[in-house]
Amino acid sequence: MTTPNKTPPGADPKQLERTGTVREIGSQAVWSLSSCKPGFGVDQLRDDNLETYWQSDGSQPHLVNIQFRRKTTVKTLCIYADYKSDESYTPSKISVRVGNNFHNLQEIRFRVCAIS
Repeated sequence: MTTPNKTPPGADPKQLERTGTVREIGSQAVWSLSSCKPGFGVDQLRDDNLETYWQSDGSQPHLVNIQFRRKTTVKTLCIYADYKSDESYTPSKISVRVGNNFHNLQEIRFRVCAIS
């Protein structure tokens, strides 16, 4: 069962965190990537700097795995992508999957990204 997203599209996640509307819980998880170029890994993906980023280095699909140590409710997922900065690495499709382990993941959201 899914809960409708009540966060307005385009809302600034940092502003929402400052006002107490959302809470960043990514630090409670173990993050891994299907591949990355040296210097463009998890640390750059998570550093809150829009000038740094994750850059994959391998065949598709490119995956970001976020594993929590215990069952965790995630109500909002914010992803920043900048097509104008690097169109070749901007995702065209995003799939969000959940499960108890990597082998029983079920897709709960699929989005074809608008490229502008």
